[in-house]
Amino acid sequence: MSRKVFFSFHYVPDNWRAGQVRNIGVVEGNAPVSDNDWEEVKKGGDKAIQDWIDTQIKGKSCAVILIGEKTAGRKWIKYEIEKSWNLNKGVVGIYIHNLKDKDGNQSTKGKNPFDDFTITVDGKKKSLSGVVKAYDPPYKTSTYVYDHIKENLEKWVEEAIEIRNKY
Repeated sequence: MSRKVFFSFHYVPDNWRAGQVRNIGVVEGNAPVSDNDWEEVKKGGDKAIQDWIDTQIKGKSCAVILIGEKTAGRKWIKYEIEKSWNLNKGVVGIYIHNLKDKDGNQSTKGKNPFDDFTITVDGKKKSLSGVVKAYDPPYKTSTYVYDHIKENLEKWVEEAIEIRNKY
C-alpha cells in the first residue's frame, strides 16, 4: 500500500526537481499543478492559497518537504509544515539541491525549514528540527541523488508517521 503524501516545495525554483521526486511513484502524491493553475490560485489571494493547500493536505498521511536553496522561511512552506504537524500528519524533509533542474543546474543547499518551529515535549520547548528528520542524500551527482531518494522515500515517509505518532 503506498501512502498518500503532500509534497511541499518552493514552486518557481524547485518545481522541476520536485517533479522528479513526485514521479518516483513509491508514494501517492498530490496532483501536480501547472503554472497556469498556480497563477489562478494565487490571483485569489491568501485565502484562496490557504484553501487550496488545505484541500491538498486533506486525506494525506504525511507532508514531504522538498528542501531547496530558498525553501526555509517561505510563508506558505511554513503554513504547510505547521498545518501538517497540527493535523497529526507525518512530516519529513528531503534536500533536493543536488537534483538538476530543467536546465541541468544544481543549486546551493538551503537552510533546514524545521529550525523555524518550536514544539513542547514533556513541558519543555524543543526545535521541530530536533524531532522531524531532514534527509540530505550523500551524493553530488543528480542521478545518484535521485536513486537514493527513490530507494528511501517510502521508508522515510513511514518513519515520519511513526515519529509524529510519538508526539
